[in-house]
Amino acid sequence: MSMWKMSDALRHQIYKPSPGTLFHASYFAVHELPIRLSHRVRELENLPLGLSEDPSIRLVRDWYAQSFEELMSVEEPELSDEFRDMLLKNKKDDFMWEGEDSNVKRNYNRNSFVFEDDGVIIRKSNRHDEDSFAEIENSAEPDLFLNSENIVSTAENEEFEKPLGLKTYFQHAPNDIIYPKEVTDYNKSVTNILVKIKKRHDATVATLARGVQNWKQKNNYKYLNSPINQFLDRFYMSRIGIRMLIGQTIAINQQSQKNMQNDDYVGIICLHCNIKEIIRDAIDAARFACEEHFDVMEVPKVKLYCPSDLTFRYVPGHLVHMLFETLKNSLRATIEHHSKLNPGIDLDDIKYPPIKIIVAKGDEDITIKISDEGGGIPRSAVPLIWTYFYTSAEKQIKEDDLQDFHNSHKVPFMGLGVGLPHSRLYARYFSGDLKLISMEGYGTDVYLHLNRLSSSTEPLQ
Repeated sequence: MSMWKMSDALRHQIYKPSPGTLFHASYFAVHELPIRLSHRVRELENLPLGLSEDPSIRLVRDWYAQSFEELMSVEEPELSDEFRDMLLKNKKDDFMWEGEDSNVKRNYNRNSFVFEDDGVIIRKSNRHDEDSFAEIENSAEPDLFLNSENIVSTAENEEFEKPLGLKTYFQHAPNDIIYPKEVTDYNKSVTNILVKIKKRHDATVATLARGVQNWKQKNNYKYLNSPINQFLDRFYMSRIGIRMLIGQTIAINQQSQKNMQNDDYVGIICLHCNIKEIIRDAIDAARFACEEHFDVMEVPKVKLYCPSDLTFRYVPGHLVHMLFETLKNSLRATIEHHSKLNPGIDLDDIKYPPIKIIVAKGDEDITIKISDEGGGIPRSAVPLIWTYFYTSAEKQIKEDDLQDFHNSHKVPFMGLGVGLPHSRLYARYFSGDLKLISMEGYGTDVYLHLNRLSSSTEPLQ
């Protein structure tokens, strides 16, 4: 059986999209984002138990409302009837599949357009402290993470149907024509607006978490299965989707405008994420943050067991975020636990057990296991770690620290209470998961499952 090979024409369409293709992406973002933002504004205004009145919550609401207003004020380009029909005709006409028989029994899945989050592309680290790693090299064929299918077969319908109320945004835009200046100007204008919106919302997680922590202290609120926990899960999951859509639209437009071609990336999606390299970047970041926080020269080492050639499709920024949060927790727990076991000894003089990271590739998942000897978590406290009212930090984040974060985008080391639950949402966004098993008195194992199948769709809420 001959292997499928990407044609030059398809490669050109993917890596060098036409202004018309970029117009479709920008147009979708401008029309989809206000819907998502408006839902969040309404939720922020109607939170239970007076949480909506917290100044930090109102600030986040105002950011979302301002972004909604800016997107609603975007004017559509003035185009000739010919170009408008070519670019926007599928707003009113049924979409036809090229090369397919019109009698094929097909129907739209209501979640046809899958866009996914945040999208800070981590640079490939140019320094790795080899003394901090112990690695096992295994040969493995790279397996790719395929995108989900957007069309489902139906045995009942003989015709291709478009559900009522569903807009379709995809329309083939040829590469071999000259597009009017209005199209490229529209793409640039939308990109500039999205860059401004993305920067405005950079501090959303810290600001919202600060509001929740302040409200919790005033109300002595400790319920686990509360409507506020459910709201925060919905809100943060929605934020991941919004950031994904914004980041992807910005990236594909900027890559085209600056003529940057990279076979590894389509927007913020890396087609060949090297798991080992990304883990090493996360280790570097977590160890540096830990050294800075505890003011020590040396923190626990990390032993990494991962095949060097293990790759798949993912958003590197998401993976780095999840790994950084879990590693940071493991490093902190290990230092604090062993400092209690060695009273009177300087932190730099304690011999810490290493943290172990094991990566395995299965048929369905790539699983990353992070094991530490940080003393574990009491069984009664395990359910609390998935709520937004619990933090193991000894002191809460200060207002000055929050302002520093907003200005420099430097994430506070601890105290927000969102690290693990937020990381679990990142994992679940692409149909993965994050699980924790604790052995009190010894340590904790965290399992990060990354879905390799093509069955994941965006969890719209």
